[in-house]
Amino acid sequence: MYVCLCHAITDADIAQAANAGATSVDDLSATLGVATGCGSCAETAQDLLNQANSGSLAARQSVAQPAGMVHRYVPSPA
Repeated sequence: MYVCLCHAITDADIAQAANAGATSVDDLSATLGVATGCGSCAETAQDLLNQANSGSLAARQSVAQPAGMVHRYVPSPA
């Protein structure tokens, strides 16, 4: 899921940053650019970072996408 539309940052990107040691939105801003555009993603990014650091997001992602799976965007008919 996209969290920061300004910089195309996903929840998976935030989980990876948490694994690399990020603990705050400031850390995410420095490494990924989160909340450096419009800023509307800051609260959601912090919530996801908290979940990732508690292990719940990483566990959910490993179950949600088995190895080798590819997600493809298919727009709905107009």
